[in-house]
Amino acid sequence: MYDKTKYLAAGDQALVMEFGNSISEEINSKIRSMTAAIEGQNIKGIVELVPTYRSLMIHYDALQVNYSELLESLKALEEQLGSIELPAPQVVEIPTLYGGDYGPDIENVAKHNQMTEGEVIRVHTSKEYLIYMLGFTPGFPYLGGMDESIATPRLETPRTKITAGSVGIAGGQTGIYPIDSPGGWQLIGRTPIRLYDPEREPAILLKAGNYIVFKSIGEKEYQEIEKAVKKGTYQYKSYPKKEEGGQHGTN
Repeated sequence: MYDKTKYLAAGDQALVMEFGNSISEEINSKIRSMTAAIEGQNIKGIVELVPTYRSLMIHYDALQVNYSELLESLKALEEQLGSIELPAPQVVEIPTLYGGDYGPDIENVAKHNQMTEGEVIRVHTSKEYLIYMLGFTPGFPYLGGMDESIATPRLETPRTKITAGSVGIAGGQTGIYPIDSPGGWQLIGRTPIRLYDPEREPAILLKAGNYIVFKSIGEKEYQEIEKAVKKGTYQYKSYPKKEEGGQHGTN
């Protein structure tokens, strides 16, 4: 993380606060704190906040606030970040059916890393993944924390269409496609839950700063969850992230 935050103009109606030049939980925590602080102050003229891996973009209405005024407000707010208490992160469970037609590239991942498909699943489901940010398509989570033992290069030729809910690996990252879209990630499974649903409130299931954990399920359970999701009766499962030596439950 930088010793001093960089404030960068991004056109005539946006400003970027850059906190560092790497992906880290420390930087992510500061981005979340600054986002919460801005939201709590209701600063005049701010239109939208866009948190990323290492920066926060602030879109503003130049007719309501000018760059210099906004810069002064943000710098003053940053000095008070020590008093901001972030909500305890939640861990959202992602039921996933691995392999077969649902994860056609799991064999590639296994071969690339000289392990069995079962070992790929075991490793992939053993971690809680921090959601650093959302982007690319509505609700697509950029995750940290994947075990390098299952890292696998992208496909040489991307697919023109990937089914919503597909779980993939690209390099040292894993992710979930919220909607049907093109993509080049190695697909290892699919979840029947909807990360993005315009008919739901909120439409986007996941939030930056929370975590997800993948849970391996069979085809019967997949179909049952899929039906419940379509009916609107599925109960999404989450629990507070466990502290060292603590306990957690589901809701």
